[in-house]
Parts: sequence; C-alpha cells; structure tokens
Amino acid sequence: MDNYIERIAEIDKKLEKKSLFLFGPRQTGKSSYIKKQLAEPRLSWTLLDNELYRDLSMRPSLLRNTLRAKGINDGVVVLDEIQRLPDLLNEVHMLIEETDIHFLLTGSSARKLKKKGVNLLGGRAGRLNFHSLVWPEIKDFDPSLEHIFRSGLLPAAFSGDDFESLLSDYVGLYVKEEIEAEREVRNLPPFWEFLRIAATESGEITSYENVARDVGISGVSVREWYRILIDTLIGFEVPPYRKTKIRKPNASSKFYLFDVGVTRKLQGLSSIEEGTAEFGRYFENYIAMEIRSFLDYSGTDNEGLSYWHAQSGQEVDFIIKDKIAVEVKATKRISPRDLKGLKALMEEGLMEKYILVCREEYPQLLDNGIFILPYKDFLSDLWNGKIV
Repeated sequence: MDNYIERIAEIDKKLEKKSLFLFGPRQTGKSSYIKKQLAEPRLSWTLLDNELYRDLSMRPSLLRNTLRAKGINDGVVVLDEIQRLPDLLNEVHMLIEETDIHFLLTGSSARKLKKKGVNLLGGRAGRLNFHSLVWPEIKDFDPSLEHIFRSGLLPAAFSGDDFESLLSDYVGLYVKEEIEAEREVRNLPPFWEFLRIAATESGEITSYENVARDVGISGVSVREWYRILIDTLIGFEVPPYRKTKIRKPNASSKFYLFDVGVTRKLQGLSSIEEGTAEFGRYFENYIAMEIRSFLDYSGTDNEGLSYWHAQSGQEVDFIIKDKIAVEVKATKRISPRDLKGLKALMEEGLMEKYILVCREEYPQLLDNGIFILPYKDFLSDLWNGKIV
C-alpha cells in the first residue's frame, strides 16, 4: 500500500531558475519527493551506491563524461547525498558554467560541506531545507497532538503502525552513520547521554556548563556536540531577540531537536500525557517546528525566527521576522498569567502583532490587542500567509 503524503515544497519551481542544494535530515522524504513529485530527471545518481561512490572518488570526471555520452546538456540532474563527496562539486561547478543543466544536490548533512576549501558553487545554486511533515500536509488526517508527539512527523513514522521501532532504528542509524562512521565523536557512551539530555532540554535556553557537568565532559566538547547536531540537521538554534530597551534581553540561544517523535524516543518516554509539563514543552516544540518550516519554505532564512527573554524574567516564545510575537501555551483556558510575557513586550512598542497560541476552542481578540488563537487556526493562518 502506498502511504505517500503529498508534499508542499515547490522544488520544481526553484529548479526552473537555477541549481539547488536540498538539505534535510534522513527520512524526511527527500528521495520520495524526487520519485513521486519531481519531473523525471535526465540523470539521477545516489552516492549511497558504494560502487558509484568509489568510481566517482577516483574519477570525478566520470560525471561529465557520462552526461556527454548520454547527450545531456540541459534539464535536471540529481546527485543524492552530495555531502559524501564534496570534491564532486568542482565538476558540478564547471558543468553549470558550460551547460544548461540544473543540478538538484541533496544531502542529509551539511557538516562536510562547511569545511574550508569546499566549492559551494558561489551563488550558482540556491538552498532549501526539507522538513518533516507540516500542517498543510497532515491537516486532512486531523491528527491529535498526542499522536503527533508519539509518532513525530517523519513520513514513515507518522503514517505507519510501528513507529516505535522506526524511531528506535532512526536514532541508532543516525549515531552509526553520521557520528560513528564519520568519526565525529571518539567516545560514544557520553554522546548517547548528551543526546538524551539535549532531548530533555529541547526548547530550553542552552546552558553548556550544566550539560557538560551532567554528561561529565568539557564545555568545549558540549559546544562542539551541539554544533554537530545542527550541522547534521537534527537540531536547530533559535537566537535571542535583543532589540528591547525597557527590559534588558538575555543573550543565550535556545536549542530544539528537529522532530518531536525523535525527541520523545531519545528522552525515553513512552507517551506525553496531557496536563503535564512535558505536554506543554512538546506543544511549544511542535509550534517551533512549524514556524521554522514555514520560514524555510517561504524563502526566509532562519534569522527570521528568534525568542525574547528579559533578564527580569519575562519571556515570549517566538518572534517572527522581528514583528510578530508568539507565545505558546498548551492550556485550554487562558488566564491573565499566560499573557504576562506578551504584555511586557507590548510596552516596548516594537511588534506589529501579538498572538497567544493555545488549545482554546475559539479565536479571540482581547481589548489590549492580543490575539488568542487555537493552534489549528494559527497553523492554518501561518501557512496561508495571514500571520506574516
């Protein structure tokens, strides 16, 4: 049975303009998208094919010669897992200059491509981050939050019955192929503990010193390990919003894992119970995933998302494009206490709109100008371009 869920990323349109780097964590659906929704490429190679990888490692010119033999000098050519062979980008660069080929260069890690000397094509290729499933892709299924938090939004996990095994395999494969095989970390047991703590504190302000103490490693190592999670695309940072004047802002970033199902599995939880602090934290993490995905798909880089935390204690979960303040509460009934952060930020007079996302049944506009939006309304408005 084909459980494929139609995706909204408009990769075809982007490829009409120029070549494209398509980055995304493993199993987010990049390969399925190419098979199901991308117009058939003139050539498609995956560097997970060990024989092909070996041949191209020894002779990068094999790409050029194969395209010439097949008479391919325009259309789309797909090179999957390009991060495995960064030197091949020199060939790609020359082919972009000499032909009308538009390359789709996919990868599940940007770490190797960030190393000094790697040819990133000097603006000749765009970049798109591919994400787990997002609201417009799943809304017709009307999934409960409990289901989203348990299965996560990797396509196979969300739509499959055995998501527990899939998520366990996913975590093990990530450590084996992205960490162990690439020799990113010498001592794996502390790294496993670090992953558990990173999951437990996903959405919190990052304290490298506290994590270092809990894991039993240096603060320098913790910073590098967080960087590995970001470079291998399974985590992202949300920087602080620093433009407030009345209240001095905090200067530390928050860190989120890319998927709530993977977060739960790393944390070792069997479920996320309604009414618990964990439920509220996962609710915030889920909204963070949706906002970040929206900004990527709409062409805004990740600098469009920040958060505000005053040193005096007031906080607003998300600031979108420096003009939309979004507070997230998992409650079904808003209280005055839930509005404190937004009200404090309103005193600065910097935002165009103030929104509280929650599980209330009806949208409301309060006398002070704060919008109360049920989370489904917020997500629909976000993806329909009504929030930003």
